[in-house]
Amino acid sequence: MIQVTPHMRVLVAVEPADFRKGIDGLAAVCRAVLRQDPFSGCVFVFANRRRRAIKILVYDGQGFWLCQKRLSTSRFCWWPQGAETAQALEAHQLGVLLSAGDPTTAPGAPAWRPIRPGS
Repeated sequence: MIQVTPHMRVLVAVEPADFRKGIDGLAAVCRAVLRQDPFSGCVFVFANRRRRAIKILVYDGQGFWLCQKRLSTSRFCWWPQGAETAQALEAHQLGVLLSAGDPTTAPGAPAWRPIRPGS
């Protein structure tokens, strides 16, 4: 079972992926295109060209998980744009993306920081 926790790093690939690729092919994309180690525990999110389906690749310490979600109607309305190869999301934003929503409009709690005495 995959559990995405707030401390996990979520990276969404900007460019569409070839969905004929499986675990090994997407791990190679992580290394070559995203310049990330697929064994790092990051959650890697890829979309197909039409943005009707996404694949999630994550290493849990024992092996890889590869999950796919294909929408029955419409497409994922939000996807990152720009010159960068990937965009980071918060864990709660991944849930919004999986529901075909816009994760940039989902405010979350601020990142934890230690409380200093007197503040």
